[in-house]
Amino acid sequence: VQLQASGGGLVQAGGSLRLSCAASGRTLSRYVIGWLRQAPGKEREFVAGIGWSSGMTYYKDSVKGRFTISRDNAENTVYLQMNSLKPEDTAVYYCGACSRGILTASSSYEYWGQGTLVTVSS
Repeated sequence: VQLQASGGGLVQAGGSLRLSCAASGRTLSRYVIGWLRQAPGKEREFVAGIGWSSGMTYYKDSVKGRFTISRDNAENTVYLQMNSLKPEDTAVYYCGACSRGILTASSSYEYWGQGTLVTVSS
């Protein structure tokens, strides 16, 4: 599985960004694609995930109602729409693929895309 993340940038508090994760590989249906983020000096943390075949979604409590994860199977892309952004959302965002283990644990992810930096100014 190969993942390519994009869409980060600088935005003011209250603004929006959409991240994209382009995926390739013959066994995508086995995976949950997750977005995790890592702020300076902090551990990588789970933000949201979506089952590639089931479409089931999962969210970190602090982003529920603000972030929406979705997938376009035809385009093999997972999106993270981020609204009402806050300065504490500032981090490098990674997309990853997980087929087993605890979805919210970064150690469960077998494949990673490169990170994309999201900076939210106050």
